Amino acid sequence: MKKCTYLFIALFTLSLFTTSCREEKTPDEKVEEAIDNVKDDIEDASDDVKDAAEDLEDEIEEAAEEAGDDNH
Repeated sequence: MKKCTYLFIALFTLSLFTTSCREEKTPDEKVEEAIDNVKDDIEDASDDVKDAAEDLEDEIEEAAEEAGDDNH
């Protein structure tokens, strides 16, 4: 009887260690998450391009002002 009890305890303990507590995602959820991540990355890249364009525009204006000041 003790062997049966020990075996049950051992199997129960083993099942606790092998059972995952985290939530598994379905393939559809994984695809949706990947699409959202790509969308976020594209938005970030778009913002970076806009910022770079604004910086370039500011530098061009500054250079034009300096060139105008040098000619007078």
